[in-house]
Amino acid sequence: MKVILQENVEGLGYLGDVLTVAKGYARNYLLPRKKAVVAEERQVKLLQHVKRQIDQKVKKELESLGESGKNLSKISLTFEVQTGKDDKLFGSVTSKDVAERLAAQGVEVDRRKIHLPQPLKELGTFPVAIKLHRDVVPTISVTLVKKAVEEATNEVESAKDQADEAVAE
Repeated sequence: MKVILQENVEGLGYLGDVLTVAKGYARNYLLPRKKAVVAEERQVKLLQHVKRQIDQKVKKELESLGESGKNLSKISLTFEVQTGKDDKLFGSVTSKDVAERLAAQGVEVDRRKIHLPQPLKELGTFPVAIKLHRDVVPTISVTLVKKAVEEATNEVESAKDQADEAVAE
């Protein structure tokens, strides 16, 4: 069955695409949720007209997103995380954490646009893609480091041990 997508559908296509899909998929999912309409000749002509208008809007949007993407790719985030033995993290850093840290720097990004293959669970520097648009995907750098408080606590404990030994002598 030929359909015209009314919105972007992940894994299928983008707004305005004319696609052939299984009848059941169209009838049970796309059409009831108004994600697509049946592709009739009248609809296709209307689509072509609307698509020209949308293309102009998309060009303007891409220009502004391109600037945002350039600014985003310059950003580097550092997370101080608690670690246990063998530098294993307690918990993990997720796309929600990255979105909150970006918001703290004045950059609003929906957490669903931040693509982490899996939550970050080890120390190091990782590239993280942010999908602003299908053509604009800047990458930021996320660094996970040990929390400095632990090191300071260890130094204080060793100093106390040395002081106790000196007093005992």
